[in-house]
Amino acid sequence: MNTSIMIVGVGGQGTLLASRILGSLALLINKDVKVSEVHGMSQRGGSVVTYVKIGDEIYSPLIDKGEADYILAFEKLEAYRALPYLKENGILLVNDEEIQPISVITGGATYPTDILEKLSKLVKTKSINALDLALQAGSNKATNVVMLGLLAKEFNIDKEIWLQALKNTVKEKFLEMNIKAFELGYNS
Repeated sequence: MNTSIMIVGVGGQGTLLASRILGSLALLINKDVKVSEVHGMSQRGGSVVTYVKIGDEIYSPLIDKGEADYILAFEKLEAYRALPYLKENGILLVNDEEIQPISVITGGATYPTDILEKLSKLVKTKSINALDLALQAGSNKATNVVMLGLLAKEFNIDKEIWLQALKNTVKEKFLEMNIKAFELGYNS
């Protein structure tokens, strides 16, 4: 059985590292994996989307509308934008963080209110304040790994394998902090 994961966020939130950790995880459990990194205006805080497919035989990493088993959203407006890609009975995992896009900052638009409430009425939604947990772990840059910890609880894969994927992917000097971030997300 194949699993499709769509990771969404804004530039600088670590969507690419998260996809690499998932790729390492897939290899550790002897599964095929394909990853596609779709960069938006990531250098300017714009939307970034990454597709990850894991399974016995994967031919393409692309995920069409209605195909994602999981959407891992590092920002709540990005979760809302990605919603059409979630399959029926899919799970939306959301970092309850608001990063205002340029259009809001410049006054051309307003940031929508009650996004999480609206999402939870539409689909199965789990949200956490990953930024606070990342800060507890030692850095705001660990929100991506906090979110992976939350995702790990949804998978039937031993936590130690997830931790090995982290060790295989994250630089040694950041490993302890990222393991703590993962644990905080996993136990949230």
